[in-house]
Amino acid sequence: MIAIALLAASLAVQDTLPPAARRMLADVRYLADDAREGRGIGTRGIEDAARYIADAFKKVGLAPAGADNSYFQAFTLSPDAPAVMHTDLAGKETRNVVGFIKGHNSALRGEVVIVGAHYDHLGYGGFGALDPDSTGKVHNGADDNASGVAGVLEVARLLRDHKPARTVVFIAFSGEELGDLGSAYFVKHPLVEPVDSIYAFLNMDMIGRLRNDRLLALGALSAAEFTGLLDSLNQQPGAKFDLRASGDGWGPSDQASFFAVKRPVLQFFTDLHEDYHRSTDDWQKINAVGLARVAAFVSQVAWTLSNRPAPLTFVDAAPPQMSSGGGYGAYLGTIPDMTGSPGGVLLSGVRTGSPAEHAGLKGGDIITAIGSKTVANLMDMTDALRSHQAGDTVKIAVKRGDETIELTAVLGKRGS
Repeated sequence: MIAIALLAASLAVQDTLPPAARRMLADVRYLADDAREGRGIGTRGIEDAARYIADAFKKVGLAPAGADNSYFQAFTLSPDAPAVMHTDLAGKETRNVVGFIKGHNSALRGEVVIVGAHYDHLGYGGFGALDPDSTGKVHNGADDNASGVAGVLEVARLLRDHKPARTVVFIAFSGEELGDLGSAYFVKHPLVEPVDSIYAFLNMDMIGRLRNDRLLALGALSAAEFTGLLDSLNQQPGAKFDLRASGDGWGPSDQASFFAVKRPVLQFFTDLHEDYHRSTDDWQKINAVGLARVAAFVSQVAWTLSNRPAPLTFVDAAPPQMSSGGGYGAYLGTIPDMTGSPGGVLLSGVRTGSPAEHAGLKGGDIITAIGSKTVANLMDMTDALRSHQAGDTVKIAVKRGDETIELTAVLGKRGS
């Protein structure tokens, strides 16, 4: 009865939403429904999601960029991909969904602004899931990343009646949860124009939980002009974001595939939360009004970049070891507490029999460093683990109560 009452309340609130928020929440609800099976690769649910996105592209009026006048770009999962190696997914085919608005300026239409988001998620849990004992439960991924796909669809709607100077390409990627596989495939087979023609890539990954107006724009240092451009667009009276623009283009999402081929990138992100990679990431928790605000802002960024006459000044950065696109790195077996902790990663527990348990880590610990890498947040921790291989012995700095201690862990292999 409680669940029914909560659903009724959510539907009643949905009916009062502004039009953009209502249609975006409808997109999220479809993609994050149990019937989509967590959009895991190899499921019927992810195929249904791909068709839904392609149909939405057609309704918007985007031109198809795939083979045979379709919106699909099929690719096969390599058995050598680190995150695929210990699954039964090797050789499975999956699809990116790609549509575009052709540029209207003869001198600039050969350059491309890409707006993208991944649409795959964790399926029925297991690899990548952060809630113990959740294998077999549908992980709907409403924020991660049905919200980003809803953002791509809304940006397309907002731009469809305009005439951008540059070509604007819209992509829903598959395979991100297995190491940015869809975006890595796209940069090798870019469909519309050579990869060097990509003016900028705008990624939306987890944009559905806006809180206190805080919006992160990661990769803002990948072009010298980005910080000033973002600041100038974030000036709407009464609607400004607490915009945090920072960082190079590396990181655990699809923008890393484009940064690796030296394209300017931005990732829009409303930050981590307690439902990240858990079976509790459901549509009822989406801030639909905030989601629509983020999409409107990204559409302004895309429109400005599509018409900007001058080139962007790309700013490179050295990749981390085993950089993005190589899976999730060596296995430690911690369960992060997504409520967060300043200055490290708070643990809610560790997995039984894991390297973390053998090292003496336990719930309540705050990891502040792994090896030589400082860990200030979960992304730092992901990068630190990606810099190591299974079998490596690492020192882990931990705050435990009022003490700071050092533990030693022998890292394991993902999926084993």
